[in-house]
Amino acid sequence: MNRFPGVWLIAVGWLWAGLAVAAPIPGAQDGVTTQEWLHFLHIFLFVFWLGPDVATYIWSRKAVDAGTPPEMQAVSRQMMTRVEMISRASMSLMLTVGGLLSHYVGLEHPWWQMAGIVLLGPVWLLLILAGFFRDGTAFGTTAVRLEAVLRWVVIVAVPLSVIWSTLSGRLDAAPYVGAKLLLFAAVLLCWQLLRTGVPRSRLYLATVWVGLLAAALLGLMKPGAPQPDLPVASHKKAPQSAGLFVRQVETG
Repeated sequence: MNRFPGVWLIAVGWLWAGLAVAAPIPGAQDGVTTQEWLHFLHIFLFVFWLGPDVATYIWSRKAVDAGTPPEMQAVSRQMMTRVEMISRASMSLMLTVGGLLSHYVGLEHPWWQMAGIVLLGPVWLLLILAGFFRDGTAFGTTAVRLEAVLRWVVIVAVPLSVIWSTLSGRLDAAPYVGAKLLLFAAVLLCWQLLRTGVPRSRLYLATVWVGLLAAALLGLMKPGAPQPDLPVASHKKAPQSAGLFVRQVETG
């Protein structure tokens, strides 16, 4: 993996451009809205974070199983590294997509914060790809070190940001977003501890999976968010459907 294909640079560049275009702007949009695209991407990243993370664990058990032939152990270690890349790539983009999506639940961001949100994901992803494809080179080693530093910065900065936003009232419109961010920081911390080979690794791994599922549930339930007003039912005409036929029935 000593080559870093230029196609990946192009892909990351297009990704950054797409995220910049997805930044909320005033005005209506026909067809699929920016919010719907971001929501889809948010779910997509969750699936490709959790799923490959479980697969990485399964391959890791094969890699250390004494009953596994040496050739299979080598293959398992290679698969671990490659499958984990999918999880890491998804993780790196989650804050950017989530930050853009938070605009649509009532959280306003100043321009400098929005610029940081848009840049964080592509920069983080680029460091991960560089470390993976340029493994064994000076450039790859530098990318790995910078990405590790960035992870610790995020682990510390996210809780501080949540505390500040909570005290200033910025999260009043969507308090569950703060809880999701704290879960993200906790999951990232557990992931970081797993990479250092700490004891009781299964406990940290289970915490990662439970944390991701809890964050997904919070995003679905949205506790604490204001409930939209329900539309008043019309008593003039109500459409009714019967198979392929649709008719209008007077109700009042």
